[in-house]
Amino acid sequence: MKISTRGRYAVRVMLDLALHNTGEYIKVKDIAKRQEISEKYLEQIISILNKAGFVHSVRGAQGGYQIADDPKKFTIGMILRLTEGSLSPVACLESESNQCERCDTCETLDVWKDLTAAINNVVDNVTIADLVEKHNSSISYDYVI
Repeated sequence: MKISTRGRYAVRVMLDLALHNTGEYIKVKDIAKRQEISEKYLEQIISILNKAGFVHSVRGAQGGYQIADDPKKFTIGMILRLTEGSLSPVACLESESNQCERCDTCETLDVWKDLTAAINNVVDNVTIADLVEKHNSSISYDYVI
């Protein structure tokens, strides 16, 4: 499994919106500049996030985007599944019921199940708020006395 640029950028956009959440709407050009993503590609990603209700948008001169809810409510898994689809490393585990003809005799199925569980455990237990906290704790402050 490899996460596409769309998935990685969607996480970065959500983090950017959370970090710069002042109550004002944030313009695409500002996000694009900070994240070094083309405005055109960013608009495609934000459209996906907007349709899913992860961000709010306002059109016009004072328009832009905001994160739609508390950053604690958005996991990395939610964002990646929205942009990537299934995070399963094998096709036979992409749906609830395994449709593989060999699932009863597959010697490797448990490995793929364990890998899927490990991936889900990571991405479903990290929120945008966790990334904000990590970002804020990595900022060093120089105090002048």
